[in-house]
Amino acid sequence: MIKTYMAKKEAVERKWYVVDAAGKPLGRVASQVAAVLRGKNKPTYTPHVDCGDHVIVINCDQAVLTGDKLTKKMYVRRSPRPGHLKQTQYAKLMAERSDFAMMHAVKGMLPHNSLGRKMLTKLRVYKGAEHKHEAQHPEVLVIE
Repeated sequence: MIKTYMAKKEAVERKWYVVDAAGKPLGRVASQVAAVLRGKNKPTYTPHVDCGDHVIVINCDQAVLTGDKLTKKMYVRRSPRPGHLKQTQYAKLMAERSDFAMMHAVKGMLPHNSLGRKMLTKLRVYKGAEHKHEAQHPEVLVIE
């Protein structure tokens, strides 16, 4: 009989990774960062336990969108009031708030519940190449 290993939240060991998004597609970086935040890169992955690692994403302002997404893709938000639909082109969003665009992309790829919100707190996003987490000795995570 084969036993299935279930991770406990107290026994999870967390590492720190740094990802350089310069010149890489936004969605590809976001999907692989989301997998690390969930812990799917570990053999001890358990779906109902937050067993992921901390991720630092740098150079978000240099991430690219392929095809016509810069002009055709829209970031949409709304309030419950009639006529309060706000749309922003991704060209403007990437120019002004590229860190938010990366955070929003990763958030959409995590579970939409309290576990996903907890996983998102382990993500740090920076526009430039500098970050303030050198004390954690992050390892470089290569994105294909």
